[in-house]
Amino acid sequence: MKTLQKFGQYVILMLRALTVPERWNIFFKQTMKEIYKLGVDSIGIVIFISLFIGAVLTIQVSLNIQSPLIPDFTVGYITREVILLEFSSTIMCLILAGKVGSNIASELGTMRVTEQIDALDIMGVNSANYLILPKLVAFIIFIPVLVIFSMFSGIIGGYIIAFATDMITVAKYEFGIQYWFVPFYIGYSIVKSMIFAFIIASISSYYGYYVKGGALQVGKASTDSVVMSSVLILAFDLIITHLMLTK
Repeated sequence: MKTLQKFGQYVILMLRALTVPERWNIFFKQTMKEIYKLGVDSIGIVIFISLFIGAVLTIQVSLNIQSPLIPDFTVGYITREVILLEFSSTIMCLILAGKVGSNIASELGTMRVTEQIDALDIMGVNSANYLILPKLVAFIIFIPVLVIFSMFSGIIGGYIIAFATDMITVAKYEFGIQYWFVPFYIGYSIVKSMIFAFIIASISSYYGYYVKGGALQVGKASTDSVVMSSVLILAFDLIITHLMLTK
C-alpha cells in the first residue's frame, strides 16, 4: 500500500508539474539557469570519466583478445560498440543520477523544510510547475549534448592508448572504429538517455518536494532519489533495449 501511495503521489506531482507555464518569460529564464546548472556544469565530469573509460576499455579488450584468429581492429570495434550502446547512455546516466539527482533533491528538499514551497503555494503559484518543469525540460534538452561529448571522449581515450602504447596501432584502431558502423545506435543512445533524464529529474524532484523534517531528512531524500533513479534506469534500459534493438 505504501508503494502504491508513493506512486500515486508521484503521478499527481507530475500532472501538476507538466502543465502550461503561467508566465513563459519566467519559465524560459528558469530553464536556461537549469541548463547551465544541471547540464553545462556536468560536461567536465562527463568528459573526464569517458576519456578514462575509453582508455581502460581499449586496454582490457586488447589484453583479452590476443589471438591470431581475431583481427587487431576488433579492439576499436568493441570499444566503439560498448561506448555507443551502453556506456554513454546508461552508465553515464547512472553517474549523473548521483550528481544531478542529488542536486535536485537537496535543492527542493531544502526549499520544503525552509517553507519556501509552502510560501509559493500560499501565494497561489503552482509550485510544482514553477520549480520542477524547468528542471525536467532543461535536463532532457541537454542530455543529448552530454551523450555526444561522452561518445567522442570515450573514443578519444581509446585513441590515446593506441597512440601512446604498442597494444594496437592507430591505423587498426581507426579502422575498427569505422568498421560496420550503425548510425542508428547513436539515435538509440540519445533516445534512451532522454528517457533516463526524465527519470532522474522527476524522481529526484518527487523525493525533494515531499521531504518532511529537517536537514537529516533532506540528506536521506537525496540518497533515496539516487538509489531509486538508478534502479529505474537499469529496469528501463532492459525494456528499451528489448523494444528498440530486438526484432
